[in-house]
Amino acid sequence: MNDIVVGIIAVLTGAVFCFRGYLAMRIVIPLWGAFAGFMLGAGIVTGDDGFLATALGWIVGLTVAVVFGLIAYLYYEVAVLLGMTAIGFVLGTSVMAALGVTWSWVIVLSGIALAAALAFVALVGDVPMLLLTILTAVAGASTIVAGTMLLVGTVDLDDFDSASTTEALTDAWWWYAIHLALVVAGMIIQLSDVDRRRESLRQAWATPALAKHTD
Repeated sequence: MNDIVVGIIAVLTGAVFCFRGYLAMRIVIPLWGAFAGFMLGAGIVTGDDGFLATALGWIVGLTVAVVFGLIAYLYYEVAVLLGMTAIGFVLGTSVMAALGVTWSWVIVLSGIALAAALAFVALVGDVPMLLLTILTAVAGASTIVAGTMLLVGTVDLDDFDSASTTEALTDAWWWYAIHLALVVAGMIIQLSDVDRRRESLRQAWATPALAKHTD
């Protein structure tokens, strides 16, 4: 049951990020931050019973999700830090798993390193629109694939480590095909909005996408 719930949340969050990422940063980043907060909060209290196996895991996860989401919505710097850190970690770990790396510490450190690099670049200067589009499309697609793998039972939360995920990806090439198709579709949809393409990261965050279409 937990696999299904987390899988659905991951698919929905990933879809918003993949197809609306740069176009609606003010909404997308808080959602992404809330999702990251939920996973972090629930992971902190994970015991021998497994991820989200107790009510405490759900309570802590939801509480941290609300806090992260609200902070990300209110403060630009925090929003960018949370958003880019989450993107970097997802991309770093996804690439390592796709390359067949099965050492958990290598994958985690790769995710942390890329997360720190993206967060630094984003805070020091405005990230170019095209790079943002690529990052959000790829990270969103990775999250959709991970959520779908949970939903169909390819992996589960209790065994969602680097080794099992890498093995599942190695034995099923179609996950790569699905991921690539989602990335391409996400980039095409995001790049179709000409007006938003001219904005910087700070401008995209400050101006809700809905306001652009209602003026």
